Amino acid sequence: MDFAFLYETLLTLLPGVPLTLQLAFASVACGGVLALVLATLRVSGIPPLEWLVRIYVFVFRSTPLLVQIFIIYYGLSQFREIRGSMIWPFLREPWWCALLALSLNTAAYACEIIRGGLQAVPAGQIEAARAAGMGRLLLFRRITLPLAIRQALPGYGNEVILMIKATSLASIITLMEVTGLAAKLISQTYRAIEVFIVAGLIYLAINFIVTRLIQFAEFRLSPHLRPAPAAAVATEPKAAA
Repeated sequence: MDFAFLYETLLTLLPGVPLTLQLAFASVACGGVLALVLATLRVSGIPPLEWLVRIYVFVFRSTPLLVQIFIIYYGLSQFREIRGSMIWPFLREPWWCALLALSLNTAAYACEIIRGGLQAVPAGQIEAARAAGMGRLLLFRRITLPLAIRQALPGYGNEVILMIKATSLASIITLMEVTGLAAKLISQTYRAIEVFIVAGLIYLAINFIVTRLIQFAEFRLSPHLRPAPAAAVATEPKAAA
C-alpha cells in the first residue's frame, strides 16, 4: 500500500467535501419541508389530496434516483417552454438540477417517515389537548408536530445518511464533489482501488459525525428515556420512608 499516494489522494478529494455537504444538507432541508407538507396532506382525510401524495411517493420511491437526475438535467431542457421560462437559468445549472432531484427524492421517503411519526402520536395526548381548549393549529404546533418529530427522528436520521451517500450520483452531471474528483483522479492515475478507499473513508468520517449528531438530538428530545440522576436515585428510598 502506497501511503504517500493515499495522502496525496486525500488532499485531492478533500476540496470536494464542501460541495458534498452543501448538496446533502440543502436537499435534506428542502426535502424535509416538502415532506412535512406532503405528510400533512397524506393524513388530512381529503381523498383527492391523499391520492396525489400517494402517486408522488410511489413514483419517486419506485424509480432510481439516477434516472430522476437524468430526466431533470437532460430531459427538461428538451421542452421549449421550459427553456423560455424564468426557471431556465436555474435548470441549466447542474447544481440546481442535482438539488432538485435529491430534494424530490428524499421528500418521498421522508413523507412516509413523518406520516408514521404523526400516526404514532398517542391519541390520549391529542384528546387532552382538545379538552384543554387547543385549536387544530395550536394542537398541531405544540403537541402533534413535536411528538411526531421525536418519533420520526431515528428513521429520518437514516434518510440523512442515505442522502449524503446519494450525492455521489451528482458526479454524473459534472459536479466535482468527492466522487467526481475521485473519478477524475482515477482517469489520470488508473489506481482505482486506492482512490476509492480514500473516498470511502471520507464518506465514512462524514456519516460518523452525522450519526453522532443524530444520536445527540435523540437524547435531547427523549428526556423520559434518560437514566435517572444518581442523586435522585439515592434520595428516593428516604423520600419513600
